[in-house]
Amino acid sequence: SRCLQAVWCGRHPAGGPSPLWKVTIMPDTTTANGKRRPLVMGNWKMNGRLARNEALLTELKAGLASGFDAIDVAVCPPAPYLGQASKLVAGSAITYGAQNLSTEQDGAYTGEVSSGMLTDLGVKWVLVGHSERRSLYGETDETVAKKTQVALEAGLIPVVCIGETLEERKTGDTEVVLARQLDAVLPVLGSQPASAFVLAYEPVWAIGTGLTATPEQAQEVHRFLRDRLASSGYAQAQEARILYGGSVKAANAGELFAQPDVDGGLVGGASLVANEFIGIAKGAVASLGA
Repeated sequence: SRCLQAVWCGRHPAGGPSPLWKVTIMPDTTTANGKRRPLVMGNWKMNGRLARNEALLTELKAGLASGFDAIDVAVCPPAPYLGQASKLVAGSAITYGAQNLSTEQDGAYTGEVSSGMLTDLGVKWVLVGHSERRSLYGETDETVAKKTQVALEAGLIPVVCIGETLEERKTGDTEVVLARQLDAVLPVLGSQPASAFVLAYEPVWAIGTGLTATPEQAQEVHRFLRDRLASSGYAQAQEARILYGGSVKAANAGELFAQPDVDGGLVGGASLVANEFIGIAKGAVASLGA
């Protein structure tokens, strides 16, 4: 089954009486056996060219054509390539998302991309609060909460990223940092069904460094986040999907995804290599039998 979400979009430009609504089909978050449905999402970051994108997506479509019905697979290319991605993944199980969105809808905001632009392109997911947006572009917890709200209002599914730096982990502040980041978006997420959003834990110290949290470390943090959701009064904490996003590879995906509170991965560099990304997706499928 699927959850339908209707989003108010105003009235017809011509002033007609009929209201405009955008109806979004929200994904199930559980499989037939009651487990949370894994999501494997590739974040291409600022990588890609037309020819390379076509080659990669063509290979992914072929490699993911069968045997992956029990999981969700998505790619997040740079904004200029969203239109290309929409055409290349058409007719496949691969969906696509954006890497960022503005808090504003229109106006003098040079270089920004609005939620309305993303929905025009058929985008389903949008990353919010990625560690690189926080560290390189100064996005605060408040900004992340606002972007999450804007995404939800547009019928997009925000993938809300949270995580600690190596220094914060060394000083024992992991849970303090994660609690602060999660608490900032809880007022926005608290009224939403679990199918309307995704959380992604990305230990900043493991992104692009070759370091990876052990499966036990990942599980400890994911359990903390789920417990935090539940203790806030969120009734669907057990249905909410929490991805791991720290140097996921085909070699470690199966072990990471087998952890009871790890529901897939937000994949960086490995998502640019078709065989690696397909291997990670296979790890997600295998985790359903764990």
